[in-house]
Amino acid sequence: MDRRKFLTAGVAGTATLAAPAVARAQQSFNWKMTNSYGPGSPFYVTGPGSPTYFCELVKNMSGGRLNIQHFAAGELIPAFEGFDAVSAGTVEMNASNSYFWAGKVPAAQFFTTVPFGLNFQGHTAWIYHGGGLALWEELYTPFNLVPMPLGNTGVQMTGWFRKPIEKVEDFKGLKMRIPGLAGKVYAKLGVDVKLLPGGEIFPALERGVIDAAEFVGPFQDRRLGLQKAAKYYYTTGWHEPNNVTELIVNKAAWDSLPADLKEIVRSAAAACVVTSHTWCEATNSDALDELVAKEGVIAGPLPGPVVEKLREVSKQTLSDLAASDPKIKKVYDSFTAFKTKHDKWAGISEAVYQEQIRA
Repeated sequence: MDRRKFLTAGVAGTATLAAPAVARAQQSFNWKMTNSYGPGSPFYVTGPGSPTYFCELVKNMSGGRLNIQHFAAGELIPAFEGFDAVSAGTVEMNASNSYFWAGKVPAAQFFTTVPFGLNFQGHTAWIYHGGGLALWEELYTPFNLVPMPLGNTGVQMTGWFRKPIEKVEDFKGLKMRIPGLAGKVYAKLGVDVKLLPGGEIFPALERGVIDAAEFVGPFQDRRLGLQKAAKYYYTTGWHEPNNVTELIVNKAAWDSLPADLKEIVRSAAAACVVTSHTWCEATNSDALDELVAKEGVIAGPLPGPVVEKLREVSKQTLSDLAASDPKIKKVYDSFTAFKTKHDKWAGISEAVYQEQIRA
């Protein structure tokens, strides 16, 4: 074969081999995303860094090759059925919080938040750089799911109470909406823990079906109208020093994406983590001021002895959970080891800023 024929044959052969990859790279995908939160919910559905923001970002970044249609809770499936729907391939994506799946994957709760745990910076560092994401993926593999962070509220408010909390004994007998690991802590103090979707919190609190409720922070809580059903608003945030929004993707659907679209999804999700958190930081102060000045809300920290008792019970609760399940222990050990290291740095950086520089 002369040189010209050899080169012609080589180019033709390369084009033939490359054709499937090129075709796959140019393929368009139309997906559905469900959500555990109701229509119009700030942060969890709409607004900067929200799931609908994420869908639009992916569409723009992919040049329209990956289009994701978003459905809020109740628009396609009920609030807490997203895990099963994505696992079965009924929809490709779901936005929620991993602690809602405690009944299916108990260790998943740690990826949302941990009582007296890490703040936004530390928790995000554990997930992305401390082995947290790899553990999250390992836990979800049997369910045909690919998880990743999609947002973060930062520190949340302790919640709304119809009566003041002055001592630990005041928790006994309270009916409270509270998800995740904190619910287990409250239960040990005699609280009757309830798990309700966001849209059901206000009517339950207003009618006295529950006596207290935790949701997010001033901006989102005000939108739900919780200040009209309870006036005592505690600020300690011991239960959720940060709160991660979870994105799950069906594994088969994920595997069908070319490499560049996978990177777009991951990059857009990571961008939403920062955008959503900074949006919360920008909106909560004014909202809290208005709740106090115009709505008669009584806002303040829990009494010190109450916080210390919560810390004590939290530590024991987490230890007991780790001893009960090897999967929980694996995640717990990773989290606590990272927290020990991070606390040293935070103690000479963020803590000093808060105590000395910020003032």
